[in-house]
Amino acid sequence: MTRHVVLAPGLWMPGAAMALLAARLAADGYTAHVFSYSGRRPYERNLEALARFAGGTTLFVGHSLGGVLILDMLNRHPEVQASAAVLIGSPVRGCLAGRRLGTAELGRWMMGACRPLWEERPARWTRPAPLGVVAGTVPLGLGRAFGHLPGANDGVVRVEETTVEGMTERALVPRGHSMLIVSARVSRLIERFLASGRFS
Repeated sequence: MTRHVVLAPGLWMPGAAMALLAARLAADGYTAHVFSYSGRRPYERNLEALARFAGGTTLFVGHSLGGVLILDMLNRHPEVQASAAVLIGSPVRGCLAGRRLGTAELGRWMMGACRPLWEERPARWTRPAPLGVVAGTVPLGLGRAFGHLPGANDGVVRVEETTVEGMTERALVPRGHSMLIVSARVSRLIERFLASGRFS
């Protein structure tokens, strides 16, 4: 039986950024479908496009903003089936580094239509399917250029910003933000969660 999984990359990242993860999942028997989107396009349009793209796929993995998109889409579209989802370094509760970046004109341009997402907000998982969260703990990322990030973080997203009320389990890994999607350790965690609904 073919197992299909939707992969959503982070902001400013092309779909090709998910190629290594897709290859590792393929070696484990999955067929990956990469959802590409533009941060310049209104967020609601990206949500609707993701819902259409998902089709009958029931497994989802998203990095950074891609994970935020997946969480919001699945919460808003109950007709889209989901048997498991994994969010990787996703600032679902807002992003302090993003808010700091948004104070500069260049930062506002870079964030485009997704800028409001970086404000503090609640994050909940409303489905019975398992939701896994992976968060990095090595502070290597662009966010450090805009000041100290309090608490454990991956250089862009703080661990506490990845918290989803109702999540099944969270795994902390010693990786920086961009390295999360190329980490073999993270890939193994994702494969385990998609298969069993647990990281451990």
